[in-house]
Amino acid sequence: MPKLRGEAFWRETLRSAHYVVAPMVDQSELAWRLLSRRHGAQLCYTPMLHAQVFLRDANYRRENLYGEACPEDRPLIVQFCANDPEVFVQAALLAQDYCDAIDLNLGCPQMIAKRGHYGAFLQEEWDLLQRMILLANEKLSVPITCKIRVFPEIDRTVKYAQMLEKAGCQLLTVHGRTKEQKGPLAGVASWEHIQAVRKAVSIPVFANGNIQCLSDVEECIRKTGVHGVMSAEGNLHNPALFEGRNPLVWEMAEEYLEIVQKHPCPLSYVRAHLFKLWHHTLQVYQQLREELAKVKTLEGIVDVNRELKLRCQEEIANQKEGEKPKEGLPFFHWICQPYVRPGPKERCRKNGASGTEKGARGKRALEEEEDGNSELLSKNKQKKKLRNPNKSFDPSLKPKYAKCDQCGNPKPDQAILRDDLKLRCSIRPYETLHGIHRSTGTQKAK
Repeated sequence: MPKLRGEAFWRETLRSAHYVVAPMVDQSELAWRLLSRRHGAQLCYTPMLHAQVFLRDANYRRENLYGEACPEDRPLIVQFCANDPEVFVQAALLAQDYCDAIDLNLGCPQMIAKRGHYGAFLQEEWDLLQRMILLANEKLSVPITCKIRVFPEIDRTVKYAQMLEKAGCQLLTVHGRTKEQKGPLAGVASWEHIQAVRKAVSIPVFANGNIQCLSDVEECIRKTGVHGVMSAEGNLHNPALFEGRNPLVWEMAEEYLEIVQKHPCPLSYVRAHLFKLWHHTLQVYQQLREELAKVKTLEGIVDVNRELKLRCQEEIANQKEGEKPKEGLPFFHWICQPYVRPGPKERCRKNGASGTEKGARGKRALEEEEDGNSELLSKNKQKKKLRNPNKSFDPSLKPKYAKCDQCGNPKPDQAILRDDLKLRCSIRPYETLHGIHRSTGTQKAK
């Protein structure tokens, strides 16, 4: 059977999907995809997979794709990050029998993508991208698709999309933000960029960005003319978004936990999903937030979920007539609803500082300014603080080591010359040896 392309691929293989769940690292796993499909999602992506790791590690393949055949989890697109044509295609060949298309991630804006040189940090390397897509289009039995972020300039974004189409991309997802728009600086996605791309290419286009409810989906399709709309954050806070419903949080949480019993996944994924679903309620019941962060088993998570449900039901029973939601929420906190990420100024005001004082300063400066104030710590550091209340994040207390002139790694004042403890300098591996640093009692006292 010949490989379907463009509109025919979207219409027949993807069944004219309009409602799409985004690829989300550690979040769009099988259990969550099945929940989303039950509530209106018509197409799902796997989490982003690393092509190099997928190619060399059988356990990684089994855990992320091969583990369990699930007929109801189709149509499905597998997304890879890669920066080498051969590695990308070899990994895709191992995945193509388990999905309906292979997607190349050209949209990840995170620092890990910058260090690994993939995602949105490839958007300037058009020759490399052409070679990757041309080779994939030639070798794979399933279509190749791409997910991109926009350039600030519309015309450059359009040329970028046309280049990908010419190379062989059969479907394009356009996130209407630049790679600099992330976290507190995310801002509003540009549907104008997406509309321009849709008009300039002949392949199907999905839009991504600014989707918090079904009416946003409908408005995006009407304004941009795209074939479908992809949701990430909106879907995580309300998996029934594509049904146009705002269900009780515990209904979605309990249904998800039942699916996890049948299709297990790492506990960290489950915990992260419940933090998203119960986000607004956990602002009210901080103690249960701490319990959810510390619990070690799926049964423990189920217990915390049950307690959250009971607290909310008590609140509903004691509710006064005419009472309205607090904190400016559109619904009461026990109802699935969007979470609007605060901008830098709002975040500073919440922490009791003016935008002029701290707004221009980086996130890390805010985190490190007051070690005792947990509101100024990242979520990851707050979790570490819960496990070890005496832990300090004050950078002035970190030990200072001289650096190697060759590679920049710490150069210890004591070299241990036993062969099993030697580390080679990364720049001149055959000439410079570094010993592992061992702190003595005297050094610790200093």
